Amino acid sequence: MTSGPAPARPRGTLRDWLSPAPPSFPGVATDPRERRLIGLEIAVVLTVTLGLSAVRSALSLLEALLNPAPLADQQVTLNAPASTDAWIDLAFQLVRALQLAGWGALAAYLLLRAGVALHRVGLDGRRPWRDAAHSAGLAALIGLPGLGLYLAGRLAGITPDVAPSTLTDQWWRIPVLVLSAAANSWAEEVVMIGYLLTRLRRLGWSENRSAFAAAVLRGCYHLYQGIGAFAGNLVMGLVFARYWQRTNRLWPLVGAHLLIDIVAFVGYALLGGVLPF
Repeated sequence: MTSGPAPARPRGTLRDWLSPAPPSFPGVATDPRERRLIGLEIAVVLTVTLGLSAVRSALSLLEALLNPAPLADQQVTLNAPASTDAWIDLAFQLVRALQLAGWGALAAYLLLRAGVALHRVGLDGRRPWRDAAHSAGLAALIGLPGLGLYLAGRLAGITPDVAPSTLTDQWWRIPVLVLSAAANSWAEEVVMIGYLLTRLRRLGWSENRSAFAAAVLRGCYHLYQGIGAFAGNLVMGLVFARYWQRTNRLWPLVGAHLLIDIVAFVGYALLGGVLPF
């Protein structure tokens, strides 16, 4: 079940991209007990990771909507101080990054336990330069329209002011923001793409159905940033899911997400008081 690298899917026609057939690996589970265990496993993983984050995010948006202040006058911070003491704050930031790294590691471990070698989901070093080029292209494809969507939401008054970082100007601020970006990208892409889509294939879900479900969940755990963030991450989820389904490469998605977050986090920390937006 784990022998040999998983070949990239053929490019095919536009129809193949819009409605692809699932690959032969992994096969669909037919034993009822195994199917129940896979479903339970998915539920547990999502409960302790990004699924629970989606519930918290929806509650945060509901609280913001019930706030007397207009949504456009409220602020959401992505990387906020956790303590007034600089060293304790650093420790909290590192623990948060470790937790996210653990989420991705848990998903990767469960794939291995299920007999899915990590090269089967595109976590290998066979083509680093090509993966890096695809990362840059995907980051531009998602990041630039995403910024435009955010600005449009701000102008329409339906998106809160999103501050990527309000960390104090300590010597460790930039390295911690890069680490936060790396931890976020690793956790989200390994859990939502490599793990979830692979396990849904095992349950016999179609490629479109699983991509849509994963994209909606991705949008939901960004709801605390407003409806615009939900829409932008929904689109990002669909693009990332289909890219992986057609190429079987996960590192470019991790890399693209990393670039987007580094530009947002570090760019805001360095230029937040200079640029008007």
